[in-house]
Amino acid sequence: INKIINILNLTVVVLIITFFYIDNATYLITILGFASAGIAIAMKDWFMNIFGWFVILSTGNFKVGDRIRVVLQNGQVEIIGDVIDITISRIVIHEDVTLSTYIKNRRAGRIVFVPNNVVFNNPIFNYTHNGLKAVWDGIDIVITFDSNYKKAEYLAKEITKKYSKGYTDITRKQLNRLRNVYNIKNTQVEPRIYTFIGEYGIVISCWYLNNYATLNLRSKISSELLETFLKEEDITIAYNTLNLNLNKKRIPTVTK
Repeated sequence: INKIINILNLTVVVLIITFFYIDNATYLITILGFASAGIAIAMKDWFMNIFGWFVILSTGNFKVGDRIRVVLQNGQVEIIGDVIDITISRIVIHEDVTLSTYIKNRRAGRIVFVPNNVVFNNPIFNYTHNGLKAVWDGIDIVITFDSNYKKAEYLAKEITKKYSKGYTDITRKQLNRLRNVYNIKNTQVEPRIYTFIGEYGIVISCWYLNNYATLNLRSKISSELLETFLKEEDITIAYNTLNLNLNKKRIPTVTK
């Protein structure tokens, strides 16, 4: 509100000064026409930022305090952090330590300035829209083909249920509230365990609800999965290996 009042005050002052020094209204309109055309061409991006600012404020897709992810340059750049300010020309984001910063950026904690016109051509993901506090996160662990995969599925589900229970209960309530606003059909929030055949073993894929800052809980669940699987005699963690048999004798071929 303060920013809008300041802009209106500045506009009124400029108009008053302009009308005070120019007596001929026709001359004034001509000057303003040429000036507006030149300014519109030279400051196209700036005007798009202002328009984007109005879109952000009017739609409410995200606001100050939300955790968002912005994808730029055809997916080459990802920015994940908390929105700490929205000015008339840019979005100010405080970058956080996330899985994306761990894998791609190897940097975090920076203040990132993103122009408002990003809302027109780039996807923006809101992790905390309308009170949401959790997102789905996944961990894959591979076991050998001769392992007891049914037992591994059960253990994985029990571990993920134990650590994600708090987020599961919170998200269930939040999704029920969101159903009054959006057409949400799937409100299943319990952990999901999927089994796939991989290149060198059976992939146990664990999906669970987590805080939008996923690394802490992801680390705890990963450690628990490793410790539990290593204790089981009929479950072996698989990894890419190469077997060489150096004792096999080569049988010569005889040609006639």
